[in-house]
Amino acid sequence: MAELKNRLRADLTTAMKARDKTKVATLRMALTALTNAEVAGTEARELADDEVLKVLAREVKKRKEAAEAFADAGRAEQSQLELDEAEVLNEYLPKQLDDATLADLVTQAVEEVTAALGEAPGPRQMGQVMKAANAKVAGRADGGRVAAAVKAKLVG
Repeated sequence: MAELKNRLRADLTTAMKARDKTKVATLRMALTALTNAEVAGTEARELADDEVLKVLAREVKKRKEAAEAFADAGRAEQSQLELDEAEVLNEYLPKQLDDATLADLVTQAVEEVTAALGEAPGPRQMGQVMKAANAKVAGRADGGRVAAAVKAKLVG
């Protein structure tokens, strides 16, 4: 069983005892999302820790998008609740890379693709550079940030 999933369950129990409503609701939602991911497809399976991280990252992204939508609709209280839930889930995700570190990893990815191609990659090889960059980033940065950094490196 995934160590991270066990940690989520243990933290849920602790939050229930502490009567922390936001954390309890958030962790229940996260565990439900994990269960849904486990039973999706043709047969049920146990998720590994890296798959659990992907599900949690997807849930954080949903919360941030919902918070933005609520804020645009003038519902500040609901927006804040969504942001609080995202913050609870962020505790379980790896620390996000800063822009300088991300730029260094993208530069390394470009160098790898350059070595493989024998020439400097251009915008047409963005997919190859993204694949190499995502392998290095390993979930420590949002895909949009990685894509923007790769595009800036290839174009500029």
